[in-house]
Amino acid sequence: MYKLAAAFALLATPALSTGLEIDVTGEANGTIVIDLFEETAPLHVEQITAIAAAGSYDGVVFHRVIDGFMAQTGDVQNGVMGGDLSRAGTGGSEFPDIPAEFSDLPFERGVVGMARAQNPNSANSQFFIMFEPGYFLNGQYTVVGEVSAGMDIVDAIKRGTGPNGSVVGAPDMMQAVRVTE
Repeated sequence: MYKLAAAFALLATPALSTGLEIDVTGEANGTIVIDLFEETAPLHVEQITAIAAAGSYDGVVFHRVIDGFMAQTGDVQNGVMGGDLSRAGTGGSEFPDIPAEFSDLPFERGVVGMARAQNPNSANSQFFIMFEPGYFLNGQYTVVGEVSAGMDIVDAIKRGTGPNGSVVGAPDMMQAVRVTE
């Protein structure tokens, strides 16, 4: 009886999502495919896929883009195109912050990491994609995945020219974000 119940529970458990497809519009136009690392950062992957599945990332801008470093997006509270983007990068989502899930995975070109405030346990919805290696981030930020296709789209994202890499004028945005299995 126990084996049958355990087998049924496995069948009833939804499969973990394995990635995101992000349609980008602006100076960059195309789709970025991200493979997510559920085993490395299960809490972070669960939260960002829940946000994506709800459609909350749709229309969110790349608000901080530093040439030679990274492109940051994911502020579903203050970074939605059409809103007041002066506060983009200061918000999160309706979900609570996530405890750090640091790993030995290095921040290489194409790696996706979770943005956070000074507190290591303050990641929420914002994430960034590395243009180049950033080994100084290793062990201090959570790695959640890596770009498997569309790095040319990442490279084309409009760079920030404002303070701390903030994008001046019309930023590129995530038009639509889909969870893939």
